[in-house]
Amino acid sequence: MPIVATNHTSFTVSDLDRSVALWRDVIGLELVSLGPRDPALIERVVGVEGADVMIALLRGHGHTLELIEYLSPAEREHVRPRPCDVGFAHIAYDVTDLDGVLAAAAEHGVEPINPPVKVDKGPNAGVRAVYTRDPDGITIEFIEKPSV
Repeated sequence: MPIVATNHTSFTVSDLDRSVALWRDVIGLELVSLGPRDPALIERVVGVEGADVMIALLRGHGHTLELIEYLSPAEREHVRPRPCDVGFAHIAYDVTDLDGVLAAAAEHGVEPINPPVKVDKGPNAGVRAVYTRDPDGITIEFIEKPSV
């Protein structure tokens, strides 16, 4: 296969400014680009008639994140799949202070799905992990490995 690298991960959001603040201020990504795209091109790429977007690109931790806010079409749905639903996705970050990250994330409307748990078996034994959701339903997992 001629695949050479992962280019980016993308999430559609309802409020680009709010989402950029979360990913910049809590996750520590750097905003590298913010602006509109050619609606005709976007429509052809994504297959959504009348698509008009603002896009933010953020980089950090060896990865690029794309956040897209659709300005149109007006007919848009808000999805909130459960982790057991086909098509569900999440992004996970290793952290050194899980409680501190959760406190910072809460200031941006991010809440745990359940309290953090300590994994007791398997390859992740000893870590504390938690799934959280942002106001758009995007799931972010935070994983704190035990200190050595």
